[in-house]
Amino acid sequence: MKSSRRKFIKMAGFAALGWSICPSLAGARNPNSRYFVEAERLTAQQWAMTIDTRMLTPEVIDAAIDACHSLHNVPEIEPHQNIKWIWTEPFENLFYDQSHPHLADAAGKQFLTLCNHCENPPCVRVCPTKATFRRTDGIVLMDFHRCIGCRFCMAGCPFGARSFNFSDPRLHLETIDPEYPTRTMGVVEKCEFCSHLLDKGQMPACVEASDGALLFGDLNDPGSDVRRALSERYSLVRKPKLGTGPKVFYLI
Repeated sequence: MKSSRRKFIKMAGFAALGWSICPSLAGARNPNSRYFVEAERLTAQQWAMTIDTRMLTPEVIDAAIDACHSLHNVPEIEPHQNIKWIWTEPFENLFYDQSHPHLADAAGKQFLTLCNHCENPPCVRVCPTKATFRRTDGIVLMDFHRCIGCRFCMAGCPFGARSFNFSDPRLHLETIDPEYPTRTMGVVEKCEFCSHLLDKGQMPACVEASDGALLFGDLNDPGSDVRRALSERYSLVRKPKLGTGPKVFYLI
């Protein structure tokens, strides 16, 4: 009887662990693996995003942030801790190394910023447990269960795109969306380009909420919205001299 009871508890524990894992993480290191069977899944050789800075009104900015943070259960813990997946920074902070007189119209304006899902992500190289990794379609993901809270990835990221949970984030959530797992104290988190939505055939939440200011698509596809936008407009990426290869482009 005791042996059966222990076995039942053990199996229940494994089941609970499985329920807390993001659906797209089961085969996330290879999005073409057998784990993904949804016919409507969106695929790309290299996912990328463009942000049209001319369309970033306060309303659009708030809608994009709210859509992202609501879906991913991102808490607001002020003033002692700020967890962020997508947030705003003034132009001078984002592109301090690329300012010139012809960009004067952008000076002082607030721009959205997020994880750049780099082609050569330094965060991945320094993670000792491989909790953060780059998927074959270019998305840099987090395995929250593998994260040991060393924060090496935060030190390695040159864009400040990662947040650390110094306390239990679930204590600061009024509502929890079951679509995405909550995190625990001692875990790093960041934007994941809504990979779990892409695997279901949907676009990222911030893109859907941005009224066209944010575009998302395959950088290697000449016919994608992202490639067309980049061919028609002058664009910037953050800190290009570092050689990380950011995949978030700002249309100026």
